[in-house]
Formats: sequence, C-alpha cells, structure tokens
Amino acid sequence: MHIKSQPSILYFGTPVVLISTKNENYTDNLAPMSSIFWLGWRCIIGLAAASKTTQNLLRTRQCVLNLPSVHQAGAVNLLAKTTGSNPVPAGKVQKGYRYHQDKFELAGLTKQASETVQAPRVNECPVQMEAVVEVVHGLAEHDADMRGKILTFELLIKRVYLDESILLHGHPNRVDPNKWKPLIMSFQQFYGLGGQVHPSTLAEIPEHLYNTPDREKALDRNSLREMV
Repeated sequence: MHIKSQPSILYFGTPVVLISTKNENYTDNLAPMSSIFWLGWRCIIGLAAASKTTQNLLRTRQCVLNLPSVHQAGAVNLLAKTTGSNPVPAGKVQKGYRYHQDKFELAGLTKQASETVQAPRVNECPVQMEAVVEVVHGLAEHDADMRGKILTFELLIKRVYLDESILLHGHPNRVDPNKWKPLIMSFQQFYGLGGQVHPSTLAEIPEHLYNTPDREKALDRNSLREMV
C-alpha cells in the first residue's frame, strides 16, 4: 500500500564521486559528491553555488571525476563535512562543516598527475575521468527562493583511466560489472552493489554500439599525442 509522503531528500541511490579541482592559489581541492549521471562521454553534475568546487569549476573549467569503490568508503567519510572555502559558507556552518586546506592529506589519498587537465587524479580510486566544463545551468530559475543556490554542469570527458582489477579479461576498454564495486550514496548512507539479480536484455547490445563522437574525438586526440 502506498501512502503520500514528503521526504526532505529524494536521494534514492547514486554513485559517490571525489571531484578534484584547482584552487585559485594552485593548491588542490577534493570534494565528495553524488549528484551525477552520465550520457555517453558526457555527464551532468549538480553542486551548491557556494561550494569551493563550484567556484573552481567556474574559474578553471576543469576537474577530475574520481570514482571510489566500496574499499575507499573510509577515506570518503574523512572528507565529509569538510570544505575548501574559508570562511565556511553559512549553510555549511549550520550542517557542521569545517574548513580544511589539504584534503588529500586528511583522507590519506595520493595525487597522480593528469594529462589533459591541471587537477590531479586520486590514485586509490579505480576509475578516474579527466573532464572539462561545456555548459553551466542554473537550477530552479523560476523560483525566487531557490534561484542561484544550485548549479548544474555539463562535463565532457577527455580521458578515462581504469584500474586493471576491474577490467573484463582480455578487454582493456570494458569494465567487468562483477569486479567493479562502486560506492553508492542512498539517503546519506554508504552502500555497495550486491550480485546480479536478473539477466539484462540490454546486455545483448554490443557496447561499441554506444560509441559517441565525443569518445572518437578523444581517441583521435590521444593517438595524435602518442605519435608526437
């Protein structure tokens, strides 16, 4: 039986991402978030307008999307309720956030140099994606109470790195879903994925049929760099 309900949040489960960006003083910022979804080699993320990550994205137009597995939950938790903004925005003060300058050190994570953006990758994360900002949109533009508080970013993926431990055997460009265990945020709690519950009809479609021009252009650029 269904009842009418008014939850304060509608967070039914999305992957956790550690976004690394460059601060204005060239230090590195690292922030956990999970308002994200992908379409081909592009994704949409949503961030509070006052956050340091948002400010860095608006200024540099670059970032790295680092996807932790369930094994990095502890490190992600150390970054929770921290911000790179000093002073701490009023909305985050109310939620108990604190300023921390070196988040990589706080979480015990290791930086890796990126190839197409300035922000570093997180070595411990099995999936790393260098990305650039294509378009920025406001959310709730027609609501005076909400306007300007949240921004959505369309990001174009420029480079993907996958740990060999999650690859399908013999296929360097395919992730094995039986090996990849993403960290999931559902109603403010951490979860992992269980086993496969049912065969998927979509799995009958070869993955290469989902290729987009964005991926092909990235591959062409990679090949040119390797030839130089």
